Amino acid sequence: MSAVKPLEAVARDRVGKGAARAVRRQGQVPAVIYGGNQPPQAIAIDLIRTRTLIYAGGFRTTVFEISAGGRKVRAIPRDFQLDPVSGVPLHVDFLRVVAGQSIEVEVPVHFTNEDAAPGIKQNGGTLNVVHHTVTVSVAPESIPDAITVDLTGKHVGDTIHVSDLPVPAGVSFALGGDEVVATVVPPTVLGAEVEAEEAAVAEAARAESATEAEAAEGSAKDEEAKED
Repeated sequence: MSAVKPLEAVARDRVGKGAARAVRRQGQVPAVIYGGNQPPQAIAIDLIRTRTLIYAGGFRTTVFEISAGGRKVRAIPRDFQLDPVSGVPLHVDFLRVVAGQSIEVEVPVHFTNEDAAPGIKQNGGTLNVVHHTVTVSVAPESIPDAITVDLTGKHVGDTIHVSDLPVPAGVSFALGGDEVVATVVPPTVLGAEVEAEEAAVAEAARAESATEAEAAEGSAKDEEAKED
């Protein structure tokens, strides 16, 4: 699991759109900590620190010890908003972590040993990933960094279900066991679309060349007519 990370914050007395804009002008990101049968706590966190944490990956599966207003509270990010143009963090929601209480988080699924999968290495198949993340129910202190799937021995046509995933201690999956996570598909399944697209591009290029040639020929004839 990921280690608990410290996060410095400033307690906020004012909330609302105007207060949030003022916080952003100061180079901070407005945020709120809620849950745990306690009132929501409005805070502000450093913009650069927040942006670094979000884009480093694993943000939503990391438990933070947030220091604000002379108090420390453990919480996990539940959601965040980014500016659609600049990608700058605009707001973060944190959920308080309560001892003995399980929470639901999305954990990334990683695939290893593709070179040891005959369907991919020898037969040219492709791994078609249906779920890049899976939702798990787990105690905050036991959140896994990722669920790792070993592709060794996988052949074309093999399907990986939720029930095939390794289950870390204390983790249960929200998806049903028969839910498909990934499949090894034959090269023709994805290759046919690529070939059709390439053929369409080639045909368009030939048509464009023919049009340009006709235009050039017509222009040459016009010039000859003028000279006559």
